[in-house]
Amino acid sequence: MKMILTADLCDSYMPNLQVVKPIGFKNYGKKKSFHGQIVTVKVFEANELIRAILEEDGNGKVLVVDGAGSDRRALVGGNIAAMAQENGWSGVLINGAIRDVLEIAEVDMAVLALFSNPHRSAKEVQGERDLTLHFADADFIPGHFIYADEDGIVLSEKELS
Repeated sequence: MKMILTADLCDSYMPNLQVVKPIGFKNYGKKKSFHGQIVTVKVFEANELIRAILEEDGNGKVLVVDGAGSDRRALVGGNIAAMAQENGWSGVLINGAIRDVLEIAEVDMAVLALFSNPHRSAKEVQGERDLTLHFADADFIPGHFIYADEDGIVLSEKELS
């Protein structure tokens, strides 16, 4: 995957981009930059729907998870992150927590989250997928595109290069 720098995108495509507010996302995965088409899911402290989505073919896609910013339970752990990598996902952005930090550090994809917490998620199917999410002063719209690196995260209606 070609590295696309968010600073270069901002230089070339503003004001047609949304810059995600830097609220403290940390990249726990091995890849430091990623991009792809947005797939969304909204859950609260339960990850069965996240797992189901990441079991799908993720080639060229990024899963954006709105976990309501909860720091009480991890929504993704090492097993789910490894499965996401195997299924071709470019990255996962979580407005919430992850766990298994050392395992995720070995996964060859990006996993951005606000926190780590060893408490696993509830094992119930709840939540909604494929809806517009709003957090970090940005709208994450299914089918639009996300670009992220160590400088930040930007969103675009169209695929950029």
